[in-house]
Amino acid sequence: MKKNVYLIGAVFGVILVFVLGMYAYQNKQTQVRTDTANKNASALVKFHSPSIGASDAKVTIVEFFDPACEACRAFYPVVKSIMAENQGKVRLVLRYAAFHNGSDVVVKILEAAKLQGLYWQALDAVYQSQPVWAEHGNPQIQRVWDYLQPIGLDIERAKRDMENPGIAAALQQDTADVMSLKVQKTPTFFVNGKPWEVISPDGLRALVLEAIKASYP
Repeated sequence: MKKNVYLIGAVFGVILVFVLGMYAYQNKQTQVRTDTANKNASALVKFHSPSIGASDAKVTIVEFFDPACEACRAFYPVVKSIMAENQGKVRLVLRYAAFHNGSDVVVKILEAAKLQGLYWQALDAVYQSQPVWAEHGNPQIQRVWDYLQPIGLDIERAKRDMENPGIAAALQQDTADVMSLKVQKTPTFFVNGKPWEVISPDGLRALVLEAIKASYP
């Protein structure tokens, strides 16, 4: 009987050490990400970055995303609802982290749509059609165009604009900032410069509301 008690105690001891170790590791990683963000604060927002929301909003969400990322697609309506619920207080800035095969081409399409004043409509269409064109390992990028025509995009002009040197430079800058900020997965969010480890939509909402409360006492 005593042996069983000792065994159970030993097992719980090992589990406790593991949990405490993971907690310490996660805290350390969070601190590393925070220090990196603080050191490279100027890398969070660039003049070319698509943004929506009041320019004088005191809370800024910076999202590094990949248009082929399923998690990014899942978080997109959450971010939109946060913006809608806190109009005037929150600004969203999008940055590209084109990790998936073919995503860099879709980024260029989005930037070409921006030149026609249709960026957000194009982003909606790209996410809506993601299950069609973003098959991992075999992306069907050309199928994106079928979903962009209904929003009024001039397809031929967009195909030409994709080769605009300014678009290439924007993508290159975002790639450099991904590296300097050590963004390793998508979506990666920064709320008022604070990095957030993606866990759940509720977690993101809570962080934003915390920032709103601090910024609008």
